[in-house]
Amino acid sequence: MTRTAAVLVRQSMARAAPEGVAPDEFLEAVAEDTYEMVAGLELLTPVLVTSVAGLEEIVWPGTEVITIAEDEPLKSIVKRLDGDQVVVIAADAPDLPPLLVGKLFRELGRAQITVCPAERGGAVALACGLPMPDWADPDLDDPDPVATLRAQAPGRRMVATGPGWHRLRTPDDLGRLDPGLEGWENTRALLRAR
Repeated sequence: MTRTAAVLVRQSMARAAPEGVAPDEFLEAVAEDTYEMVAGLELLTPVLVTSVAGLEEIVWPGTEVITIAEDEPLKSIVKRLDGDQVVVIAADAPDLPPLLVGKLFRELGRAQITVCPAERGGAVALACGLPMPDWADPDLDDPDPVATLRAQAPGRRMVATGPGWHRLRTPDDLGRLDPGLEGWENTRALLRAR
């Protein structure tokens, strides 16, 4: 079984940059940290999916980079990915523990789609088998993606959830970063420098 892990970067994610930090630098740092976490996972093929030009510099050689429109729907993005199973991870979760990605794939044994909900609404990540079920039209920024997907599904048990996490969508969200967690070195260095 082949598994793909896609890090989704949209320009709108730069709005969480704190005062004194250039939004583009902030976006690149969090995207690189999220990508580095994914690229370090075994048995997964990392892919960068982005609406931001120039981010191919943050990925390891040989990593596929897929350019998208800023508002391209998630369903359309997933159709462009390869593998038997895929997880799409919002790039504004630089300290996401790798274990949560594994749990999403494990839940695919009992559901067609699994979601890692985000604190304060939305989703940090979504996993599914390929092709994505026809009934699903997910959005990581939907205020309640689990409820929306369950309403779309022909059966409630087709959508599972894993443990939740947080995303950096406003400067106030930076307080959610845990200094004790490994990873997120680029974001940590950028915030220290300010």
